[in-house]
Amino acid sequence: MYTSENTIRVRYAETDRMGYVYYGNYAAYFETGRVEALRALGLSYREMEDKGIMLPVLSYQIKYFKPAFFDDTLIIKTTLKELPTGTRLSFHYEIWNDKGIQINEGQTTHVFVKVDGGRPITVPQEVIDKLAPFFKN
Repeated sequence: MYTSENTIRVRYAETDRMGYVYYGNYAAYFETGRVEALRALGLSYREMEDKGIMLPVLSYQIKYFKPAFFDDTLIIKTTLKELPTGTRLSFHYEIWNDKGIQINEGQTTHVFVKVDGGRPITVPQEVIDKLAPFFKN
């Protein structure tokens, strides 16, 4: 299993009239966790795209527990629970505030596709090589 953590601070513009983080912003928070988790492995979204590979979202799930508010510091815990196989890669997320309260949890599943034509491709060997050490039992 591979896990990465990063933090963000909630901006005022990300809150709704009730003062809560607007629910749609959590997709962007998950994206931050995903990009930073790959970066920590030495993988870059930009470099993959430059090589003609993209990772569009196939599915997105989220369950909310508590609200987050303006100026909260949030910890995004991003986990890969399985070594990817085939064409898909799934990320699991937990967002916690700095008081140790879990805000939500979610999951996104992505498909590796070629930029030209959008056809699915198998997980690049570079991705497998970077993740494999975390899945040795």
